[in-house]
Amino acid sequence: MDDPEFVADCQTRLGLDLLSGTWTGVVLWTLQDGPLRPRELQDRIGGISHKVLTETLRRLEHNGLVVRRRYAEAPPRVEYELTGPGRGMLEPLSALGRWTERYAADVLDAQERAGSESALSGP
Repeated sequence: MDDPEFVADCQTRLGLDLLSGTWTGVVLWTLQDGPLRPRELQDRIGGISHKVLTETLRRLEHNGLVVRRRYAEAPPRVEYELTGPGRGMLEPLSALGRWTERYAADVLDAQERAGSESALSGP
């Protein structure tokens, strides 16, 4: 018998793991038009703390989705830019955005129903 192929071993899981962070997709999407400094990213995104943005950028850089460029200026300037693989993530992010536009209300309704049912059943 052949070795079984496990769904958990699927390479697609890599892409899902890379996008699993709350802000990952947002940061990638915000960088689509070119390099930005961290402060510019934070201003465009809104709602993300400096600490979380820094952690997200480090994770994206570690995974090869963005490149960090430091310029020898006074004061030093740092910019982040999408790499080829990072740019390649824009297509699935766009598809996810279309899915969300189509089904967000259905998902929110289901969550609300589930919340109401658990509140009625009690602890």
